[in-house]
Amino acid sequence: VLAAAAEAAGPLLVCLGDSATVDGGSGLREVVGDALAGRELRGLCDVRSPLLGERGAARAFGRQKGASPEQVEELERKLAAMEELRPYAELPGAGAAGGLGAAVAALGGELVSGADFVLERVGFRVQAAGADLVVTGEGTVDRTSDEGKAVGEVARICREEGVRCVVFGGRVEAELPGTETHALSGVPERAADDLVELGKLLADALLGGA
Repeated sequence: VLAAAAEAAGPLLVCLGDSATVDGGSGLREVVGDALAGRELRGLCDVRSPLLGERGAARAFGRQKGASPEQVEELERKLAAMEELRPYAELPGAGAAGGLGAAVAALGGELVSGADFVLERVGFRVQAAGADLVVTGEGTVDRTSDEGKAVGEVARICREEGVRCVVFGGRVEAELPGTETHALSGVPERAADDLVELGKLLADALLGGA
């Protein structure tokens, strides 16, 4: 972040998502400090989740990162104890990347939807409106997929435009509204077979099958 700030003028975009930590951005805050004071900073968040609670960084995503139920609650307590993050805990995106969203906000940054930011710039809505079928997916499709993630935003735009949307997931724990959701095995050893199955499902979708 500091290197990017030193090399380029203008707004600084920090992309947040897919972290392996749930530490409220402690490392970022420690290293950056006041170095970005006065700089326009935006955090592009992969989810709309707040910092704490059932939809927050620890309880919604800790299990995905390998934390046990006991560890999830310990992480929740530690995040709640970070006084410098409390004013930003309820912001949409504060819980992104293990609480890095709240850290970016604490550094003076604005939190925005990363999916919306990218989809708008590639003109996705216009392209989707002219399509017969849109295919998207992610590793695990679950209740967090509709929390601002790209797959959920793609599905939302397709619903609004009346376009058929097929979603694939290595695992499917919850279907996205208005989509045709297909689960693959999610087993690494079956990756080759999964790709064959994916091709068959996609062919069926293109031909108008279920």
